[in-house]
Amino acid sequence: MVPFGGWEMPIRYRSIIEEHEAVRSRAGVFDISHMGELRIRGAGAAAWLDRMLTNHVAGLEVGTGHYTFLLNDDGGVIDDLILYRVGDEEFFAVVNAAKVAEDVDWLRERIEEGVELDDRSEEFAAMAVQGPEAAAVYAAMTDGASLPERNGIEEHDGGRWLVCRTGYTGEDGFEFFCPAADGADWFRKAMAAGAVPCGLGARDTLRLEVCYPLNGSDLSPDRSPLEAGLGFFVALEKGEFTGREVLAAQKEEGLAERLAAIRCVAKGPPVRAGAPVLGADGEQLGVLTSGTLSPSLGIGIGMAYLPRRAAKPGTPVTIDVRGRPIAAEVVKKPFYKPR
Repeated sequence: MVPFGGWEMPIRYRSIIEEHEAVRSRAGVFDISHMGELRIRGAGAAAWLDRMLTNHVAGLEVGTGHYTFLLNDDGGVIDDLILYRVGDEEFFAVVNAAKVAEDVDWLRERIEEGVELDDRSEEFAAMAVQGPEAAAVYAAMTDGASLPERNGIEEHDGGRWLVCRTGYTGEDGFEFFCPAADGADWFRKAMAAGAVPCGLGARDTLRLEVCYPLNGSDLSPDRSPLEAGLGFFVALEKGEFTGREVLAAQKEEGLAERLAAIRCVAKGPPVRAGAPVLGADGEQLGVLTSGTLSPSLGIGIGMAYLPRRAAKPGTPVTIDVRGRPIAAEVVKKPFYKPR
């Protein structure tokens, strides 16, 4: 157990590799009760959110969700989140644990008349069931119910609990939100249905294999979504939103650096965030923002912001692990594609 975003969180229940493999081959369940949950509603809520977030909120259909960003005025990432549309003018947002207070303050400072923002984070427990057998686990938990379509959301019992067909591992799965008092019972139901309990360690190796970014490491207030290679979730064409001018200029002028995927080509000590990434001439090109030993691939992997010239797949680099050079190369994202 370790401190994480103001919570006590499990690194592992058994072993990271065992939990990782359970998600890739069967199903695992993660306690994600540390995540924040916000409700936004009211006339004009969609238009207001379109000015606050990067993705196209007006085009989001009721019963679906999408990945998006809350940016500062300089185009840097305050938070990455998933926004679900649960009604014509009602939304449910899932935000990062360490960013709940900052997100709420930022949004409330800019809120407009007719829009209500409620922080519901203390009310919900949450879990993520991920893996090829996730749908079967859900059916067993709910006496035969079916999951919504990918990126879909369903509310039950008057909004007391919700299920979303989303996740952070690259596998099929769902995220489940329920009253905090009911969380342990639902978690036990997932385990009884065959889901292996998983901790932060496996969550990190799983997400990095598919190049999903970690806020505070791969994403920061000093980096834009375009630099992170996540321009697909930025709708520049929709009109004004916070940080848009900076992002539009980056797209027009070209990016000086990009978040690149780096795979070791030789075995060595584990690569970790903070390790320098060197070019062929020994010049430091950047540092790993994330790094781990990939259980699926059996080799070290990581991501780093590199100059554009060095961020092309096939570029040879070296990772300096406490003075020991590990041969590596820039590769196309993701490192691993689930079956």
